[in-house]
Amino acid sequence: MPGQNKRIRGYYNRETQNSTAMRNLTLFIIIAISLLLSSCKKEEKRSERFIFLTTPIWEAQALLANGSDASGPGGILENFKGDAKFETDGTGYFGSYTGTWRLSNFDTELTIIPDSNPLPIICNIINLSETSLVVETQATVNQVSYEIRMTFAAK
Repeated sequence: MPGQNKRIRGYYNRETQNSTAMRNLTLFIIIAISLLLSSCKKEEKRSERFIFLTTPIWEAQALLANGSDASGPGGILENFKGDAKFETDGTGYFGSYTGTWRLSNFDTELTIIPDSNPLPIICNIINLSETSLVVETQATVNQVSYEIRMTFAAK
């Protein structure tokens, strides 16, 4: 009989181990599915403005400071001339700058943080559609204040 008890105890230990393994596997599957579903929900929460901003490559059409073209050589917006691309991960390029960006204030503001300048550029979004992006901001350069208006068209 003592040998029988060992077999019974071994049987129960294996059964307990199998039961614990199944519970752990079930818990792992539930967590994995929850994470998968929550990541899918984040995709669905992207606003229409986010999609408009991140879909095309934007081409600068007009870069104005105090109503005058500021995109030429020596202009304060010279480095914004060219294309801009806002990636879905919050990175992008803006003319000759690279950096990060985010929408804020209920998608009415676009904040750009160039890698070369830690100060954010906070722009009011005047127009954002599938084909047009217009932003305005104020900037002070060498103690001179500027009203900046940048207009982009989808390529």
